[in-house]
Amino acid sequence: MTGGVVRGIGMCLVNVGVRILLGAAVTQWPLHGSQMRWLGLATVLLVVIVWAGLDGIRDRRANPDPDDSADLAMVWLKAAVFAGLTAGAITWFLQLIVDFSLGQNTLVFELTSGAAFTILLVFIPATAAVFFGRMLANREAKKKLEERDKVRAEHHHHVGAASAPQQRSQWSDGDANADTEVFQAVDPDAGDPRKTR
Repeated sequence: MTGGVVRGIGMCLVNVGVRILLGAAVTQWPLHGSQMRWLGLATVLLVVIVWAGLDGIRDRRANPDPDDSADLAMVWLKAAVFAGLTAGAITWFLQLIVDFSLGQNTLVFELTSGAAFTILLVFIPATAAVFFGRMLANREAKKKLEERDKVRAEHHHHVGAASAPQQRSQWSDGDANADTEVFQAVDPDAGDPRKTR
């Protein structure tokens, strides 16, 4: 299965599960229906944001060059469409079976307006979460590069400081009596050597 299908199945299960729990809770506590709907919406958003954010972080760590990044926007668009249509169809089928209300919507509504709402609910937060996940991974990568450069600079400094005395000692520890004369000394009293020949 592709990444979009896996995420679509996951978000479909989350949406259906939230709607089932919401329907049961509203049937049990009808006066708190509004708060429970907001709680269900927040649950779906939280799952999308965390999942997509982790996708962005993993993708940037695997592909430090943005040109090599995976097209996660398309992956999450496919996931959103799959989740919207599948969750709508499953919810419509379940409301024919269960006793509590899941919205009492028609199949046409679930596959059009209901699916469109789910698609937007998944795709828009996922795109934003991928962006922020990549940005967070970029910061981590920059910190690691800065720390690595700092360690290398300190290492080179210590190595240079340790090798300098050794170089000086090599020059200074040479034979003090070594013959350093390049040209023979000229004796002015010796006369012209050519005349003696």
